[in-house]
Amino acid sequence: MSSSVAGLTRQWSTWAPVVAGVALGVGWGQDLAGFAVAVIGVCLLGAVLAAVHHAEVIAHRVGEPYGSLVLAVAVTVIEVGLIVTLMVGGGDKATTYARDTVFAAVMITCNGIVGLSLLVAALRNRVAVFNAEGSGGALATVCTLATMTLVMPTFTTSHPGPEFSDAQLAFSAVASLFVYGLFVAVQTVRHRDYFLPVRRLGGDPESDDEHADPPTRAESWWSLGLLLLALVAVVGLAKLVSPTIEDAVESAGLPKAVVGVVIALMVLLPETLAAVRAARRDRMQTSLNLAYGSAIASIGLTIPAIALASVWLSGPLVLGLGAVHMVLLVLTAVVSALTVVPGRATLLQGGVHLAIFAGFVFLSFSP
Repeated sequence: MSSSVAGLTRQWSTWAPVVAGVALGVGWGQDLAGFAVAVIGVCLLGAVLAAVHHAEVIAHRVGEPYGSLVLAVAVTVIEVGLIVTLMVGGGDKATTYARDTVFAAVMITCNGIVGLSLLVAALRNRVAVFNAEGSGGALATVCTLATMTLVMPTFTTSHPGPEFSDAQLAFSAVASLFVYGLFVAVQTVRHRDYFLPVRRLGGDPESDDEHADPPTRAESWWSLGLLLLALVAVVGLAKLVSPTIEDAVESAGLPKAVVGVVIALMVLLPETLAAVRAARRDRMQTSLNLAYGSAIASIGLTIPAIALASVWLSGPLVLGLGAVHMVLLVLTAVVSALTVVPGRATLLQGGVHLAIFAGFVFLSFSP
């Protein structure tokens, strides 16, 4: 009996996505009680941990930066589906949902994930090292996309309010897709070496598991399938618990933007855990690939999808940020540039990014 239990435990990364998928199927469309929400929360955590495991298996097979790209794109594609689904059934309260979720994703990735990864890497190795060329290019892409899609609507005059006109929204969608595609081409083909982990002088920063035999093709395809199942479960279960979150936010008298922040935190858990584990192995470039790649994909794929969905969505689509959030975005861009340009960072930079992230979370709850 004990051996069978041990074997089942060793296979947690296989059965956790399956159990989460079953929970998603059973709970979908149901009015969930408190106990059911707690069970779904446990399944959600298991799916997140399984997603990180299978993403690392795939990354070991295909190498960097493809591994981090797979996880970032997979999470973002499913996240876009979640946003569109919630906007379709959200009514008037969904007018700012896309903006709140995308901006929260930018703050979480560029400050939360980057700051935590820098902190972990610096505590372990005193100084975190990475490629300034690749990280700087990724940061410039994030800033460009965020400004074109989240800042410009506040200042355009063709449409009243912080909204794009139809033509402006179409241009923003096409430009976002182009910039995203250009970044992926540079990251994976033309300048792939800019996005590979940096080797320290006199040492090898790669983890021991890099020297192990890579998984077979069959194992990699199996992990890819389980990764997709886990990510679908993560986003679907997040949607199931979102009514409970919305009710709690409304009961507490908090701004409705808090819902977007909480859901973005749950959806981005796989990237967060994967980035921190990479930082612990002195692969800070992989952590930055995950963080900035997720931010780029979040904007570059969400805005075109929302623009397409707006054809049948009723009501306004508010994308423009308010003054407080624009200040946070500018501060993030400046501090991030000062962090990535030297190609080296210490505890100080990690702490500063985490302070900005804490400010964003606090101001979301108390604007």
